[in-house]
Amino acid sequence: MSQSREILNAMRQGNEITALDALRDFGCFRLAARIYDLKQDGYQIIDRQVTLESGKVVTGYRMDTGQLALV
Repeated sequence: MSQSREILNAMRQGNEITALDALRDFGCFRLAARIYDLKQDGYQIIDRQVTLESGKVVTGYRMDTGQLALV
């Protein structure tokens, strides 16, 4: 299964994905590129700033909740 498909499936389950999650769970070093590909395919993906316990701020990606109901 492709990384994009794995990421899409995780987001369809309601998960928010960060670059650290993508690396750990899918071996994906370029999450932003995979998100771009999914957006180009028509998926509505929302991004937001997430503050980790360490204080670092990263981007988290999730599917638009309206689209989850349609999938």
